[in-house]
Amino acid sequence: MDEIISVRRLSKSYGKLAAIQNLDLSVKQGTVFGLLGANGAGKSTTIECILGTKKPDSGEISIFGMSPLRQRKQIFEDIGVQFQEANYQDKVTVSELCEVTQSLYKSAADYRELLKQFGIFDNAKNLVKELSGGQRQKLFIVLALIPNPKIVFLDELTTGLDAKARREVWKILFDLKRKGLTIFLTSHFMEEVEVLCDTICILKKGKAAFYGTVKEAVAGSPFDKFENAYLWYSDDEVTDYENI
Repeated sequence: MDEIISVRRLSKSYGKLAAIQNLDLSVKQGTVFGLLGANGAGKSTTIECILGTKKPDSGEISIFGMSPLRQRKQIFEDIGVQFQEANYQDKVTVSELCEVTQSLYKSAADYRELLKQFGIFDNAKNLVKELSGGQRQKLFIVLALIPNPKIVFLDELTTGLDAKARREVWKILFDLKRKGLTIFLTSHFMEEVEVLCDTICILKKGKAAFYGTVKEAVAGSPFDKFENAYLWYSDDEVTDYENI
């Protein structure tokens, strides 16, 4: 498989705070890549540098072999982005928001079909502010998929969804992956990471504490469960109640 995202020696600081230090990442086409870490570990800064919305202090980044700083317009024709903290006008409806998003892209997907796929087509005439937390989260994923992207960035994609809805979203993403979609995600649901991710990177204070597969992460830790292995790598506390 071809490398579709390349990050080499990425560093970014805010004053004296080193957010990212000499980070290397490689994402292959048609795979799911998980960027993990505790709050403040550097996940958001990494994604913002990859997307070109923040300029790194040093390092090289390419998407589709292009620079996200110099060729952002071309790159964003083939990228979808969903952020957890997304805000929209109070008086816009679901269908209006989807239509506006669809109008921005040359070969957009049919948003109606996406709304049906994610089970929120019946809410098309509702105001976005009237949606439940789970429905809003599904809508944000739909908006990220409307560009008919080759890569989609998903930030905490199933936050606010119940267990059934979460698994429904996983199935949809599996189907999209089989069709060649590359998925770059962050998540605090370790089951989600185990189910979806081909490769993961666990950040700790801006550095890669682990890079590889979930199985390799468990094998390289003192634990036999991925959640505990993740906590060990990320330096979050592993409690005595791990078997409960």
